[in-house]
Amino acid sequence: MARINLNRICARLGLTAAVILLLIWSLGPIYWSLVTSLTAPNEMMTGTPHLWPPHVTLEHYGKLFGASSQSQGNEVQSVWPQFSAALLNSVITSAAATVVTVLMAAFGAYAFVRLRFPGRDTIFMLVVATMAVPAYTVMIPLYRLMISINLIDTYLGITLIYVSAFLPLALWLMRSVYRSLPISLEEAAWLDGAGRTYTLVRIVLPLAAPGLIASAILTFLSAWGQFMVPLVFSPSLATKPLTVLIPEFVTRNYVDYGLMNAAGVIAIVPPVILVAFLNRYLVRGLMAGAGK
Repeated sequence: MARINLNRICARLGLTAAVILLLIWSLGPIYWSLVTSLTAPNEMMTGTPHLWPPHVTLEHYGKLFGASSQSQGNEVQSVWPQFSAALLNSVITSAAATVVTVLMAAFGAYAFVRLRFPGRDTIFMLVVATMAVPAYTVMIPLYRLMISINLIDTYLGITLIYVSAFLPLALWLMRSVYRSLPISLEEAAWLDGAGRTYTLVRIVLPLAAPGLIASAILTFLSAWGQFMVPLVFSPSLATKPLTVLIPEFVTRNYVDYGLMNAAGVIAIVPPVILVAFLNRYLVRGLMAGAGK
């Protein structure tokens, strides 16, 4: 009995230590970014790091939202015009990609599950297999294609690239959701004279709402955190998102760590809010295909 209790205690201690390490690994960088964003520029140059700033300042956030200041002897003008434009670009491209991807996945996955046509499973496997293709292998031909159709540095071009990248995952997820739904409800609607489109929109999609929301969350988070694609295809502030703008705060004369971290803290607020409010739907959507 004593040995069993000792084993249970050791298991709980091991689990607790693993959870603590995971939290430090996951939240540590975010916490350090917050601390840096609240630290005065002159205090960043000290050799002793602090777990919390000795004197909390909102100077870096002020620079983001319209104020100018001094950093390492240099006057730093407000970056609000660039920051606001990049924030709007991130919202527009991420939201557009999410809406288009979810709509296409909702109808496309239904076709792969309920309709019968030659090569259905083969086509689906080929589409899903594109997730294994590294983005770098298609970057150059995709860039040449986007130039030829004049979609470089446009919302439409960025949205199309995001959709092509995230649609396979959304299709796979929605296919699992549809397969878990009983077909008897659709058959009853068909007997009453309802068409496939009406049945899908009025009966199937409401039941598949957790899967739709999960697909939307995953697509939005993936689009919001993209760096390589907008770095190549968004050369100007017309479509440049936050992920590309923030590293540009590094100048030839100095690196404004406080400004970069303040912008990073603000950039993670929309995804955090989205996941916090829709987390239950994300879990239900991901688990939808676990059983019938």
